[in-house]
Amino acid sequence: MNRIPILRLGQALLVTIQVDMHDELALALEEDLTQKIWATGARGVLIDISALEVVDSFIGRMLHAIASVSRVLDAETVVVGMRPAVAITLVELGLELPGIRTALDVERGMALLRRRDDAEAEGDVERR
Repeated sequence: MNRIPILRLGQALLVTIQVDMHDELALALEEDLTQKIWATGARGVLIDISALEVVDSFIGRMLHAIASVSRVLDAETVVVGMRPAVAITLVELGLELPGIRTALDVERGMALLRRRDDAEAEGDVERR
């Protein structure tokens, strides 16, 4: 079975979904990502969906599940590269993505994650 590559960028993991997701691949991605977050101590997960032209409720549920597991492991999830048609479809389907932040591209997504790390670092300094 094919796997979706997971790349490390500093304290974040980058997942680029470029193929149609099916049940087995989604479950494998969730498992692989969970292991990678735990092994690396990653603080963020960037999921790039810019190659997806169509989303459905399955993709929405998969993103929600990944974000939920990531949050339990203290990693924030940011979905990047969402096309306008994809955003419209998610709204039309009534899919909410709680716990998921969005950004237009990987650079902006990384900036969101850096701000979280900076804010936490400032909180640590203030508590001392």
